Amino acid sequence: MQVLSAEPRVTSTRPIRGPEVRAVPEVRADDLARAGGFGRRSGPVLVKGAVRAWPAWERWSFESLAGLRKPDGTEAVARFITGVVEQGATREQFDAPVGPYLRELARTAEKSIAGLSGAGLLPADRRANLGPNARFRLDWHHLATFVPDRVYLSQWEILREFPGLRRDFAIRDLWPGRRLTWEYVFVGPANTVTGLHCDFPDNWFCQVRGTKEVLLVTPEQSHLMCPSRKFDWGATLSAIDITRPGAQPEWASFERVNGLYARVEAGDALFIPRGTWHAVVALEPSISLAVFGLTPWEVVWNGGRAELKRMLHNLRLYRWGDCACHRAG
Repeated sequence: MQVLSAEPRVTSTRPIRGPEVRAVPEVRADDLARAGGFGRRSGPVLVKGAVRAWPAWERWSFESLAGLRKPDGTEAVARFITGVVEQGATREQFDAPVGPYLRELARTAEKSIAGLSGAGLLPADRRANLGPNARFRLDWHHLATFVPDRVYLSQWEILREFPGLRRDFAIRDLWPGRRLTWEYVFVGPANTVTGLHCDFPDNWFCQVRGTKEVLLVTPEQSHLMCPSRKFDWGATLSAIDITRPGAQPEWASFERVNGLYARVEAGDALFIPRGTWHAVVALEPSISLAVFGLTPWEVVWNGGRAELKRMLHNLRLYRWGDCACHRAG
Protein backbone atom coordinates (compact mmCIF):
# COMPACT_ATOMS: atom_id res chain seq x y z
CA MET A 1 0.00 0.00 0.00
CA GLN A 2 1.34 3.41 -0.88
CA VAL A 3 1.23 6.22 1.68
CA LEU A 4 -0.05 9.36 -0.04
CA SER A 5 2.50 12.15 -0.17
CA ALA A 6 1.82 15.72 0.89
CA GLU A 7 0.76 17.77 -2.12
CA PRO A 8 1.26 21.55 -1.97
CA ARG A 9 -1.92 23.60 -2.18
CA VAL A 10 -2.06 26.94 -3.94
CA THR A 11 -3.06 29.46 -1.28
CA SER A 12 -3.03 33.13 -0.45
CA THR A 13 -0.12 34.54 1.54
CA ARG A 14 -2.37 36.93 3.47
CA PRO A 15 -2.14 36.58 7.28
CA ILE A 16 -4.46 34.01 8.85
CA ARG A 17 -5.32 35.23 12.32
CA GLY A 18 -6.76 32.23 14.12
CA PRO A 19 -7.49 32.06 17.87
CA GLU A 20 -5.17 33.15 20.63
CA VAL A 21 -3.75 30.21 22.61
CA ARG A 22 -1.46 29.41 25.50
CA ALA A 23 0.52 26.28 26.27
CA VAL A 24 -1.12 23.36 28.06
CA PRO A 25 0.28 23.00 31.60
CA GLU A 26 3.12 20.48 31.75
CA VAL A 27 4.40 18.15 34.46
CA ARG A 28 7.25 15.66 34.39
CA ALA A 29 6.24 12.05 34.89
CA ASP A 30 8.78 11.66 37.74
CA ASP A 31 7.42 14.72 39.53
CA LEU A 32 3.86 13.44 39.14
CA ALA A 33 4.83 10.10 40.69
CA ARG A 34 6.51 11.82 43.64
CA ALA A 35 3.38 13.92 44.17
CA GLY A 36 1.28 10.78 44.61
CA GLY A 37 -0.13 10.33 41.12
CA PHE A 38 -2.49 12.13 38.80
CA GLY A 39 -5.44 12.65 41.13
CA ARG A 40 -8.59 14.41 39.96
CA ARG A 41 -8.17 17.13 37.36
CA SER A 42 -10.66 19.11 35.30
CA GLY A 43 -8.26 20.66 32.77
CA PRO A 44 -5.82 19.33 30.17
CA VAL A 45 -2.29 18.49 31.27
CA LEU A 46 0.74 17.20 29.37
CA VAL A 47 2.76 14.57 31.24
CA LYS A 48 6.26 14.65 29.79
CA GLY A 49 7.93 11.25 29.62
CA ALA A 50 4.98 9.19 30.88
CA VAL A 51 5.18 6.61 28.09
CA ARG A 52 8.94 6.22 28.47
CA ALA A 53 8.39 4.37 31.74
CA TRP A 54 6.23 1.72 30.06
CA PRO A 55 7.33 -1.36 28.08
CA ALA A 56 5.67 0.08 24.97
CA TRP A 57 8.51 2.61 24.73
CA GLU A 58 10.94 -0.22 23.91
CA ARG A 59 8.61 -2.64 22.17
CA TRP A 60 6.39 -0.53 19.92
CA SER A 61 7.79 0.61 16.60
CA PHE A 62 6.55 0.64 13.02
CA GLU A 63 8.64 -2.48 12.36
CA SER A 64 7.44 -4.43 15.40
CA LEU A 65 3.76 -3.68 14.73
CA ALA A 66 4.25 -4.63 11.07
CA GLY A 67 5.34 -8.07 12.27
CA LEU A 68 2.11 -8.81 14.17
CA ARG A 69 0.40 -11.98 13.01
CA LYS A 70 -3.04 -13.40 13.66
CA PRO A 71 -3.34 -16.92 15.16
CA ASP A 72 -3.49 -18.40 11.65
CA GLY A 73 -0.20 -16.71 10.73
CA THR A 74 -1.66 -14.06 8.43
CA GLU A 75 -1.01 -10.33 8.73
CA ALA A 76 -3.30 -8.16 10.82
CA VAL A 77 -6.02 -6.34 8.88
CA ALA A 78 -7.51 -2.99 9.93
CA ARG A 79 -9.75 -0.19 8.69
CA PHE A 80 -8.02 2.72 6.91
CA ILE A 81 -9.48 6.14 6.24
CA THR A 82 -8.63 8.83 3.69
CA GLY A 83 -8.66 12.54 4.43
CA VAL A 84 -10.35 14.18 7.43
CA VAL A 85 -13.63 12.44 8.26
CA GLU A 86 -14.57 15.02 10.91
CA GLN A 87 -15.12 17.73 8.31
CA GLY A 88 -16.71 17.70 4.89
CA ALA A 89 -17.89 14.56 3.11
CA THR A 90 -16.54 11.31 4.55
CA ARG A 91 -14.02 9.85 2.15
CA GLU A 92 -13.07 6.31 1.26
CA GLN A 93 -12.64 3.78 4.06
CA PHE A 94 -11.27 0.32 3.39
CA ASP A 95 -9.87 -2.78 5.11
CA ALA A 96 -6.29 -3.79 4.28
CA PRO A 97 -3.27 -5.59 5.79
CA VAL A 98 -1.31 -3.26 8.06
CA GLY A 99 2.14 -4.78 7.45
CA PRO A 100 3.04 -3.12 4.10
CA TYR A 101 1.70 0.24 5.31
CA LEU A 102 3.73 0.15 8.53
CA ARG A 103 6.91 -0.92 6.78
CA GLU A 104 6.63 2.04 4.41
CA LEU A 105 6.04 4.37 7.37
CA ALA A 106 9.22 3.00 8.97
CA ARG A 107 11.21 4.00 5.88
CA THR A 108 9.54 7.42 5.80
CA ALA A 109 10.17 8.03 9.53
CA GLU A 110 13.93 7.66 9.05
CA LYS A 111 13.93 10.63 6.66
CA SER A 112 11.51 12.90 8.56
CA ILE A 113 13.62 14.22 11.44
CA ALA A 114 15.86 16.69 9.58
CA GLY A 115 13.24 19.34 8.82
CA LEU A 116 11.07 18.81 11.88
CA SER A 117 12.23 21.65 14.13
CA GLY A 118 11.22 24.39 11.70
CA ALA A 119 7.83 22.92 10.84
CA GLY A 120 4.40 22.96 12.35
CA LEU A 121 1.83 25.30 13.81
CA LEU A 122 4.43 26.58 16.28
CA PRO A 123 7.98 26.33 14.85
CA ALA A 124 11.00 26.00 17.11
CA ASP A 125 12.20 29.60 16.79
CA ARG A 126 8.86 30.90 18.09
CA ARG A 127 8.66 28.29 20.88
CA ALA A 128 12.06 29.37 22.16
CA ASN A 129 10.91 32.97 22.65
CA LEU A 130 7.72 32.26 24.58
CA GLY A 131 7.64 33.12 28.25
CA PRO A 132 5.61 31.36 30.97
CA ASN A 133 1.83 31.72 30.49
CA ALA A 134 2.40 33.63 27.24
CA ARG A 135 -0.52 33.93 24.83
CA PHE A 136 0.29 33.54 21.16
CA ARG A 137 -1.16 32.66 17.76
CA LEU A 138 -0.33 29.65 15.63
CA ASP A 139 1.04 29.62 12.09
CA TRP A 140 -2.00 28.39 10.18
CA HIS A 141 -0.14 28.58 6.87
CA HIS A 142 1.40 25.24 7.88
CA LEU A 143 -1.99 23.66 7.13
CA ALA A 144 -3.08 26.06 4.40
CA THR A 145 -0.23 24.95 2.12
CA PHE A 146 -0.87 21.20 2.25
CA VAL A 147 -3.75 18.99 1.20
CA PRO A 148 -4.39 16.68 4.20
CA ASP A 149 -5.38 13.74 2.00
CA ARG A 150 -3.39 11.07 3.78
CA VAL A 151 -4.21 7.40 4.12
CA TYR A 152 -4.54 6.94 7.88
CA LEU A 153 -4.83 3.86 10.10
CA SER A 154 -7.39 5.30 12.51
CA GLN A 155 -8.98 3.76 15.62
CA TRP A 156 -7.30 0.38 15.27
CA GLU A 157 -8.49 -1.76 18.20
CA ILE A 158 -5.11 -3.40 18.45
CA LEU A 159 -5.36 -4.28 22.16
CA ARG A 160 -8.57 -6.16 21.57
CA GLU A 161 -7.09 -8.06 18.63
CA PHE A 162 -3.78 -8.69 20.43
CA PRO A 163 -4.62 -8.61 24.18
CA GLY A 164 -1.08 -9.50 25.18
CA LEU A 165 -0.01 -6.00 24.15
CA ARG A 166 -1.98 -4.53 27.07
CA ARG A 167 0.97 -5.36 29.30
CA ASP A 168 3.01 -2.77 27.40
CA PHE A 169 1.03 0.13 28.92
CA ALA A 170 0.44 1.14 32.55
CA ILE A 171 -2.26 3.67 31.77
CA ARG A 172 -4.45 2.58 34.69
CA ASP A 173 -1.86 3.99 37.05
CA LEU A 174 -2.93 7.47 35.88
CA TRP A 175 -6.70 7.10 36.27
CA PRO A 176 -8.35 8.28 39.48
CA GLY A 177 -10.75 5.67 40.81
CA ARG A 178 -12.38 2.84 38.93
CA ARG A 179 -12.60 3.19 35.15
CA LEU A 180 -13.65 1.07 32.22
CA THR A 181 -11.39 1.79 29.27
CA TRP A 182 -11.50 1.58 25.48
CA GLU A 183 -8.22 1.82 23.57
CA TYR A 184 -7.59 2.80 19.97
CA VAL A 185 -4.35 3.13 18.04
CA PHE A 186 -3.75 5.80 15.39
CA VAL A 187 -0.88 5.24 12.95
CA GLY A 188 -0.05 7.45 9.99
CA PRO A 189 2.43 9.64 8.12
CA ALA A 190 3.20 13.31 8.57
CA ASN A 191 0.42 15.81 7.80
CA THR A 192 -2.45 13.59 8.91
CA VAL A 193 -5.15 15.66 10.58
CA THR A 194 -7.89 14.80 13.04
CA GLY A 195 -10.43 17.60 12.78
CA LEU A 196 -12.00 19.54 15.63
CA HIS A 197 -14.34 17.46 17.80
CA CYS A 198 -15.09 16.66 21.43
CA ASP A 199 -15.57 13.22 23.03
CA PHE A 200 -17.89 12.36 25.90
CA PRO A 201 -15.27 10.29 27.82
CA ASP A 202 -12.00 11.48 29.33
CA ASN A 203 -9.04 10.60 27.12
CA TRP A 204 -5.38 9.85 27.77
CA PHE A 205 -3.60 10.49 24.46
CA CYS A 206 -0.30 8.60 24.55
CA GLN A 207 2.36 9.34 21.94
CA VAL A 208 4.62 6.33 21.32
CA ARG A 209 6.42 7.43 18.14
CA GLY A 210 6.59 10.75 16.31
CA THR A 211 5.41 14.22 17.29
CA LYS A 212 1.92 15.69 17.09
CA GLU A 213 0.48 19.13 17.76
CA VAL A 214 -2.85 19.34 19.56
CA LEU A 215 -5.14 22.37 19.72
CA LEU A 216 -7.70 22.31 22.56
CA VAL A 217 -10.73 24.43 23.48
CA THR A 218 -12.49 24.11 26.83
CA PRO A 219 -16.15 22.96 27.01
CA GLU A 220 -17.52 26.32 28.22
CA GLN A 221 -16.61 27.77 24.80
CA SER A 222 -18.71 25.25 22.88
CA HIS A 223 -21.02 28.03 21.66
CA LEU A 224 -18.09 29.33 19.58
CA MET A 225 -17.17 25.92 18.12
CA CYS A 226 -19.99 25.63 15.55
CA PRO A 227 -21.14 22.07 16.40
CA SER A 228 -21.98 20.06 13.31
CA ARG A 229 -24.93 17.74 12.75
CA LYS A 230 -22.59 15.17 11.21
CA PHE A 231 -22.88 11.95 13.22
CA ASP A 232 -19.87 10.31 14.84
CA TRP A 233 -20.29 7.71 17.58
CA GLY A 234 -19.19 9.08 20.96
CA ALA A 235 -18.21 12.49 19.63
CA THR A 236 -19.58 15.87 18.62
CA LEU A 237 -17.93 17.26 15.49
CA SER A 238 -17.27 20.89 14.63
CA ALA A 239 -18.10 22.55 11.32
CA ILE A 240 -14.83 24.52 11.62
CA ASP A 241 -12.37 22.95 9.19
CA ILE A 242 -8.80 23.67 10.27
CA THR A 243 -7.50 22.35 6.94
CA ARG A 244 -9.11 25.42 5.29
CA PRO A 245 -7.91 28.15 7.67
CA GLY A 246 -9.62 31.47 7.14
CA ALA A 247 -11.75 30.16 4.25
CA GLN A 248 -15.04 29.57 6.07
CA PRO A 249 -17.62 31.87 7.66
CA GLU A 250 -17.22 29.76 10.82
CA TRP A 251 -13.60 30.86 11.11
CA ALA A 252 -14.70 34.22 12.54
CA SER A 253 -16.25 32.37 15.49
CA PHE A 254 -13.14 30.22 15.89
CA GLU A 255 -10.95 33.32 16.16
CA ARG A 256 -12.82 34.34 19.31
CA VAL A 257 -11.92 31.29 21.39
CA ASN A 258 -9.17 31.15 23.99
CA GLY A 259 -7.37 27.96 23.07
CA LEU A 260 -4.67 25.70 24.44
CA TYR A 261 -1.74 24.23 22.53
CA ALA A 262 0.29 21.09 23.23
CA ARG A 263 3.29 19.71 21.41
CA VAL A 264 3.07 16.00 22.23
CA GLU A 265 6.42 14.36 21.57
CA ALA A 266 7.29 10.68 21.55
CA GLY A 267 7.08 9.44 25.14
CA ASP A 268 4.50 12.01 26.32
CA ALA A 269 0.87 11.55 27.44
CA LEU A 270 -1.78 14.28 27.16
CA PHE A 271 -4.88 14.25 29.34
CA ILE A 272 -7.92 15.54 27.42
CA PRO A 273 -10.95 15.94 29.73
CA ARG A 274 -14.37 14.95 28.45
CA GLY A 275 -16.13 17.60 26.42
CA THR A 276 -12.86 19.36 25.49
CA TRP A 277 -12.72 20.26 21.80
CA HIS A 278 -9.47 19.25 20.14
CA ALA A 279 -7.76 18.75 16.80
CA VAL A 280 -4.54 16.83 16.11
CA VAL A 281 -1.90 17.45 13.43
CA ALA A 282 1.00 15.03 12.87
CA LEU A 283 4.42 16.56 12.24
CA GLU A 284 6.01 13.23 11.36
CA PRO A 285 5.07 9.55 11.05
CA SER A 286 3.44 8.65 14.35
CA ILE A 287 2.04 5.93 16.57
CA SER A 288 -0.51 7.13 19.12
CA LEU A 289 -2.71 5.32 21.61
CA ALA A 290 -5.93 6.97 22.79
CA VAL A 291 -7.37 5.50 25.98
CA PHE A 292 -10.95 6.56 26.74
CA GLY A 293 -12.15 5.99 30.29
CA LEU A 294 -15.61 6.01 31.87
CA THR A 295 -16.80 5.40 35.40
CA PRO A 296 -19.52 2.73 35.73
CA TRP A 297 -22.18 5.46 36.00
CA GLU A 298 -20.86 7.21 32.88
CA VAL A 299 -21.01 3.91 31.01
CA VAL A 300 -24.70 3.56 31.85
CA TRP A 301 -25.72 7.16 31.21
CA ASN A 302 -23.42 8.53 28.48
CA GLY A 303 -22.56 5.20 26.92
CA GLY A 304 -26.21 4.15 26.82
CA ARG A 305 -27.23 7.31 24.99
CA ALA A 306 -24.37 6.94 22.50
CA GLU A 307 -25.29 3.32 21.77
CA LEU A 308 -28.93 4.26 21.21
CA LYS A 309 -27.88 6.89 18.65
CA ARG A 310 -25.62 4.38 16.91
CA MET A 311 -28.41 1.81 16.73
CA LEU A 312 -30.82 4.36 15.24
CA HIS A 313 -28.12 5.50 12.83
CA ASN A 314 -27.44 1.97 11.60
CA LEU A 315 -31.18 1.54 11.09
CA ARG A 316 -31.00 4.69 8.92
CA LEU A 317 -33.28 6.55 11.31
CA TYR A 318 -30.75 9.06 12.68
CA ARG A 319 -28.53 11.28 10.51
CA TRP A 320 -27.96 8.66 7.84
CA GLY A 321 -25.93 10.02 4.91
CA ASP A 322 -24.18 12.62 7.05
CA CYS A 323 -21.76 10.72 9.25
CA ALA A 324 -18.13 9.84 9.89
CA CYS A 325 -18.66 6.10 9.44
CA HIS A 326 -20.11 5.76 5.93
CA ARG A 327 -18.82 7.26 2.73
CA ALA A 328 -21.11 9.85 1.20
CA GLY A 329 -22.78 8.98 -2.10
